[in-house]
Amino acid sequence: MMTALSSLEIHRLRVALPIALALLAAGCKPAGGPPGGFPPPVVSVAVVEPKDVPVTYEYVAQTAGYREVEVRARVTGILLKRNFREGAVVKRGESLFTIDPVPFQVALARAEADLGVAEARLAQARRESARLKPVIAAKAASQKELDDAISAEQIAEAEVKSIRARLTEAKLNLEYTRVESPITGVTSRAAVSEGTLVSGPGVLLTTVTQTDPMYVLFGIPDREFLAVRRDADAGKLKVPDGGRFKAEVRLADGSLYGRAGTVNFADVRVNPQTGSSEARAEFPNPGNLLRPGEFSRIVLSGAVRPGAIVVPQRAVMESPKGKYVFLVNAEGKSEIRPVEAGDWTGDSWVINSGLKPGDRLVVDGVAKLSLMPPGVPVKIEDSPGPAGGKGPAQKTSAPAKKS
Repeated sequence: MMTALSSLEIHRLRVALPIALALLAAGCKPAGGPPGGFPPPVVSVAVVEPKDVPVTYEYVAQTAGYREVEVRARVTGILLKRNFREGAVVKRGESLFTIDPVPFQVALARAEADLGVAEARLAQARRESARLKPVIAAKAASQKELDDAISAEQIAEAEVKSIRARLTEAKLNLEYTRVESPITGVTSRAAVSEGTLVSGPGVLLTTVTQTDPMYVLFGIPDREFLAVRRDADAGKLKVPDGGRFKAEVRLADGSLYGRAGTVNFADVRVNPQTGSSEARAEFPNPGNLLRPGEFSRIVLSGAVRPGAIVVPQRAVMESPKGKYVFLVNAEGKSEIRPVEAGDWTGDSWVINSGLKPGDRLVVDGVAKLSLMPPGVPVKIEDSPGPAGGKGPAQKTSAPAKKS
C-alpha cells in the first residue's frame, strides 16, 4: 500500500530527476552528433553550376484570318444571281454575285449616243473656226465672229470630255454588276438572297477570309512585358533580334499544331481594359486546320537566360517567410539558405538569388533535415551530378482578354 511522500523526499526527487536525465542524455548522445544518438542523416547533394536556360512564354490566344474582306456591291440594283457555293474556296477575281445589268447597259448606250452627238458638234465648230481664220485676214468677217467660233469650238471640246467621262462611268457601273472576290479565300454564307434590292456599298453580301497563312492574336500583360524588358536590359535575358520569337500553337484539345510560326507584330499601345498589349504571330496553314476565331494557347520560344542557376524542385522547401534550400558546408554540416525562385524549367526552379556556383545543394534527404536543427553533421552518398533539370524555363501567363 502506497504511502504519502514526505516533503523532504519530494525535494530530493526534484533535485535528482534533472541530474539523472542530463546524465542519460549525455551518455546516449555522441559528441557533435544528431540529437538522440541517431546516426547522421544520409543525403545526396548536387553542385550548383550556372548554365544557359531556354525560356518559353505561354498566353491565351485566338486565331484570325490573314485577310478578312467584306464583299459589297458598288452599284445599286436587283441581285440577279449568286455564283458561288457558300463555304467554298474562291479565287481572286471570281464572280460571286450578278446584279441586273440591263439598266446599266441602257445607260452605257445612252452615253455612247451622247458622245457621238458631242463629237459631231465639235467637228462642226472646228470647221467653222477654220473657215473664219483666212476670212478675217482679208477683213471679210468681223473679229467677233471669229471669237464666237473659237469659243464654240472650246465649248464643244469640253462637252466631249464630259460625255467621255460619263461613258467611262457607265462602263464601270456595268462591270460592277459582276461582284468579284477581291482575294483568294473561303467564303462565308450569303447575307442576301436573289431578288433583293442592293443599295450599293451599304449592304453586306458576304465575307471572304484568307486562311493561309493564319494569324494568331494574343495579349502580353504589361507587368510581364516590363519584367522581360528589365531583365533584357540587365543582361539576365537574351531575346531574339527584333523580338521575333518562334511560336507554337497549342490547340483546344491540348495537342500542338504541327507547324511553327513567328511573331511579326507587337502593339505599342496597352489596352486599358485588360492591361495588356496585343501581339500577333503568323503561321502557315495549308490544310486549313486552323480556323478563324478559335481560342488556343500560344507558346513563344527563343529567349535564353545566360548563366542561370537551376535546382530540382524537390530540393526547394517553403516556409511562411519564403523558399529555402539545405546546403552542406565545408565542415560537412547542414545549412539553411533562403532563396528567391523565378521561372520553372522542367522539374526544376530557376533561382534568381540566394545560391552561388560551387554550393553543395541537398537534393535527396531534405525531409530528414527539415526535422532537425541546422548545423547537424550529414553523410553524403553518391552525388547525382550538377544541380538543375532539363527543359526550357517556362512562364505561364494568366488568361488575357482579347481586345
